Amino acid sequence: MKLLCVLSVLYGLTLPALALEREAFTFTKYDLDVRVEPEQQRLGARGKIWVRNDSAAPQKNVALQISSTLAWRSIKIAGSPVQFTSHEYTSDIDHTGALSEAIVTLSRDVLPGATLEIEVGYEGTVPMDATRLTRIGVPEEKAKHSDWDQISKSFTAVRGIGYVTWYPVATEAANLSEGESVSETVGRWKTRQTDSAMEVRFESSLAQEILFSGTAVPSETTAEPKSANAAFRVSSLGLGVPTFVAGDYQKFAPKNAPSVYYLPGQAEVAKTYAEAVPDIDPEIPAVDGSTEELKVLGLPDPDAASFVTGGMLLCPLKLPMTNEAMLGLVYAKARSMVSSPRAWIQEGLAHYAQVAFIETEAGRQAALDYLSAHATVLVKDQEQVAAAKDLPSNWQAAHSLINAPDGLYLQTKAMYVWWMLKDMLGKLPTDALRNYKVSEDKDAAYLQRRIEKYSHRDLEWFFDDWVYRDRGLPDFRVDSVYPREIVSGGYMVTVTVENLGEAGAEVPVTLRIPSGDITRKLEVRGKSKASLRVETPSLPQEVVVNDGSVPESDVSNNTFRIESLNH
Repeated sequence: MKLLCVLSVLYGLTLPALALEREAFTFTKYDLDVRVEPEQQRLGARGKIWVRNDSAAPQKNVALQISSTLAWRSIKIAGSPVQFTSHEYTSDIDHTGALSEAIVTLSRDVLPGATLEIEVGYEGTVPMDATRLTRIGVPEEKAKHSDWDQISKSFTAVRGIGYVTWYPVATEAANLSEGESVSETVGRWKTRQTDSAMEVRFESSLAQEILFSGTAVPSETTAEPKSANAAFRVSSLGLGVPTFVAGDYQKFAPKNAPSVYYLPGQAEVAKTYAEAVPDIDPEIPAVDGSTEELKVLGLPDPDAASFVTGGMLLCPLKLPMTNEAMLGLVYAKARSMVSSPRAWIQEGLAHYAQVAFIETEAGRQAALDYLSAHATVLVKDQEQVAAAKDLPSNWQAAHSLINAPDGLYLQTKAMYVWWMLKDMLGKLPTDALRNYKVSEDKDAAYLQRRIEKYSHRDLEWFFDDWVYRDRGLPDFRVDSVYPREIVSGGYMVTVTVENLGEAGAEVPVTLRIPSGDITRKLEVRGKSKASLRVETPSLPQEVVVNDGSVPESDVSNNTFRIESLNH
């Protein structure tokens, strides 16, 4: 009987956890005071956060998560301590592979749409930690090139969610061993927090400049001789990851170009980077007048993975500059020129800029090869969808670029969308982008209408297939080729292309003849056929549909070889 009572009590205690909706609340604002003590690798934070219940049901509990190396010290609501339980919660959105999660029990339900102000206090250490990578088999030395976040006397760099949860968040668990679980979870979080604001004031025990992925604001000075103060504000988090950096940095500040911050021993390399950055043209206009200052910060590890967020590019500074380094600079510069809360616009244009840079430097075929190398992400996704059973009726809309979380899938597909638009219109729709206004972007079709206005093209079908819904990928095949001799000499060749997929596209069709290739564009809607006629001086030897500019589910059937034609 006693055992049954104990089990009943334990079961009762687990009910709140079982019913907990960790992603019910949107964190609308942060106001934090953060003290950093590099000598001890310590971080302490006090401040307030505001959360809004964006779920459809009243909420009795709030989940608050920070890195597992940090500990909750106090949580208050309306100035009074509240009841909460703290435990370790396994999740790879943090470099340690776990979180310190506090479950706050509220005195009354928070209704849908209602907000709550919470006062928090937490502290602990932020050492370099690659546990989440090593436990899935990544060698420790290699893992540290990716998870390089740390607080230390010589160098401090701490990225936010997806790396180190140094500010409170709330997400469901994510696991690196489960495909895109981490990127999708972090992507959902960033999408939900797009309009959220952050104010953070840093104090350091060392006299090092603190850099942050936000706008610096004046802060009060302190009488303490060896402390550093810095205050920052982010009016809209957008798709960035709040990041702070400190170290013995010096900088090159070229006129009308991004500043390059470098650590001891990196001066000569930094000078080369400072000279290279102004010459990089992302080939996109400043979207919504964005002129965010880009800072390039050197990392101490020459093999560290680069990272871009909120006007910051953290990367190794080494010579010679590799293609990867140049593409990183292009991406970072493009990101600083695009202001949009929509990931398919901001991330898509930044990745498109990389392809455009490759085309400028190495030619179209090199750009197409780069695109094709990334198409496997989309093909794999379509295969998984095809194998899935009982997809919800609204799946195509829910998985669209409008609603998909920021992640590798969205970034890749959005890159292709901008490339296809450029090919369709003959150039990137720069006029529409220059006149894009975030304040006016209230519905999904806003940018489509602006592009149509300047291009004088009906693009509803394209946006419906590629942006507003996920109709998968096209699958083109040459259905037939019919040549006819013409009086003036040569042939009129009629080519019919069939699209076995559901997504339509304007695709290049190439006729190969002894004197050279002839390429024309053809719009082929999903599950349909379309034809074009091409005049050629001689019979084509083969016809190829798609040159890699449009992602396809199957490219094995793109070539129609002509052995003999009766005419």
